[in-house]
Amino acid sequence: MQNNFQKTGFQANWIAFKTIIRKEVVRFFRIWTQAFLPPVITQTLYFVIFGSFIGSQLSEINGISYMSFIVPGLIMMSVISSSFANVVSSFFSSKFQRFVEELLVSPTPNWVIIAGYVGGGALRGIIVGTIVFIVSVFFTRPTIYNIWLILFFVILTAILFSLGGLINAIFAKKFDDTMIFPTFILTPLTYLGGVFYSIDRLPEFWQKISKLNPILYMVDGFRYGFYGFSDVNIWYSVLILCGFTFVLTIYCHYLLQKGFGMKN
Repeated sequence: MQNNFQKTGFQANWIAFKTIIRKEVVRFFRIWTQAFLPPVITQTLYFVIFGSFIGSQLSEINGISYMSFIVPGLIMMSVISSSFANVVSSFFSSKFQRFVEELLVSPTPNWVIIAGYVGGGALRGIIVGTIVFIVSVFFTRPTIYNIWLILFFVILTAILFSLGGLINAIFAKKFDDTMIFPTFILTPLTYLGGVFYSIDRLPEFWQKISKLNPILYMVDGFRYGFYGFSDVNIWYSVLILCGFTFVLTIYCHYLLQKGFGMKN
């Protein structure tokens, strides 16, 4: 009898998870012109301006062209922004329309709710990143040094910033609040995270400052998966990414458990 109950509980959680994921996928495919076109157009402009026009005037970095060097960073930048944006807008809309309360009072465990929203955000981020990678092939021929590290960094980074988007949505009280963090914190950290340059070319003081930026480790680890070189120890990048993901997961669960931002 107990086994049947556990099986039923697992099936109920699986159905809830699939329902949230399906809702998220249907949502961002319904607005595909907003979800996929803007980041692809933006990254294409980066390839043209920084890669072709400016990159042609720059020397190679660790034996590869500047155009090839920026490909992993631009892919990661699109994954970060798309994952974050999907969850913060979706979950805040649920709060604003007040149907998230029905989900919270249902028997669905909080970890399933987190997994559903974060899974949807991560999926959108990975799709956008894949499209940007395909676009990059028209400008250069990026190599693949370690496919498993590439998958590890892109998936975990998409999950991490989906969690960040969920936290932002929980704290947000109005739509304007959903743009404060990505505009004033996330975007500067991304641009200063080694997307367009190697920190080895910075003065020693600025190298130390750059190493305080967690996005540097994600971009650098992702680039290592393509070319086999990095500015920082690859295992530091793995550890930092896993640590941040674990901490934000626990924090999201705590916020939902307390009903923070939803019990008004």
